[in-house]
Amino acid sequence: MRNWLVLLCPCVLGAALHLWLRLRSPPPARASGAGRAGAGYSVKSFEVFGPWITFVRVLKDQLALLPQWKSRHYDVVVGVLSARNNHELRNVIRSTWLKHLVQHPALSQRVLVKFIIGAHGCEVPVEDREDPYSCKLLNITNPVLNQEIEAFSLLEDTSSGLSEDRVVSVSFRVLYPIVITSLGVFYDASDVGFQRNITVKLYQAEQEEALFIARFSPPSCGVQVNKLWYKPVEQFILPESFEGTIVWESQDLQGLVSRNLHKVTVNDGGGVLRVITAGEGALPHEFMEGVEGVAGGFIYTIQEGDALLKNLHSRPRRLLDHISNLHEEDALLEEESSLYDDIVFVDVVDTYRNVPAKLLNFYKWTVETTSFDLLLKTDDDCYIDLEAVFNRIALKNLDGPNFWWGNLFLCSDN
Repeated sequence: MRNWLVLLCPCVLGAALHLWLRLRSPPPARASGAGRAGAGYSVKSFEVFGPWITFVRVLKDQLALLPQWKSRHYDVVVGVLSARNNHELRNVIRSTWLKHLVQHPALSQRVLVKFIIGAHGCEVPVEDREDPYSCKLLNITNPVLNQEIEAFSLLEDTSSGLSEDRVVSVSFRVLYPIVITSLGVFYDASDVGFQRNITVKLYQAEQEEALFIARFSPPSCGVQVNKLWYKPVEQFILPESFEGTIVWESQDLQGLVSRNLHKVTVNDGGGVLRVITAGEGALPHEFMEGVEGVAGGFIYTIQEGDALLKNLHSRPRRLLDHISNLHEEDALLEEESSLYDDIVFVDVVDTYRNVPAKLLNFYKWTVETTSFDLLLKTDDDCYIDLEAVFNRIALKNLDGPNFWWGNLFLCSDN
């Protein structure tokens, strides 16, 4: 029995000492489920006890089921939104206002500052994304070059009767530069010739003034192609990421010949444009009562075809280089995190469109791991005057619960 006690005592003492050290240390700056870049935090205390590492890990996993230990209270937690590759901006902050905070005997005990970074880099190179703000692959295959393309067409067996809708609209996004050459309307097969008065307008998203306008009337109906009448418009290049809305409006008492999006064929030129719903697009306010659908079409051509083919041909090599660069970026972030211990890696792909998700994950990490009164969110290109912040807190009496301090932008319906 004495021999067993001699063997077990070091184990028990080692485990107890390890747990005591872990409870005294602050929680690691890593959000739940963080990716590889967030794995740069080494558990150095494991090295001390060597043979008991498995036992301590089991005990630690069991303790994880209990409420997380909050080792310290802060008056203010500052979350600094930062992109993965913004090393220089973070170092500027570390050498200016954050350095002042660390060296200040009073403020350093009241404020916690953490950079918020996505744990995952986008695996799609910027040149191959639908837009620079997301991580969606620009999926262009077999582009239709050196010819005009009709954006919409009716199926052969589709009837062309009138609807009750006098305003119809459809939104689209340009994924590679195009030029629209004509706007068109569907025609009623029962009419002899063109007997309507219809206006077709092309808007850029969130703009109230139309870029193009084509007016159709019996004396001026344009050219008939298949089941549409087309009129030419002024031509200029619609760039990549352009979002637009085409609106058909009947000037008569009759409705338009229209179809919903499921009953027309969309000719995307091999992937250079994409139809988007009203919820995704930005329809001008005065046309919000219009029905989503298609009451005609447009003719377009793809620009810079040679450059597009060259880009597609070089994509595999570019992807390999990009993945290699991501691995290097992960290593640099892990080194930076280990050196400064001021980064929270959140479990999202680090893109501009994922900023809301980055913030929500950081808020979750803050609530679960830190005790604080106020949380301040900023960006890595901003300078924070912490003395002014505390003066304003005192001036505004922001020392109670449920305060929101900042600017709100409200959209009015009027």
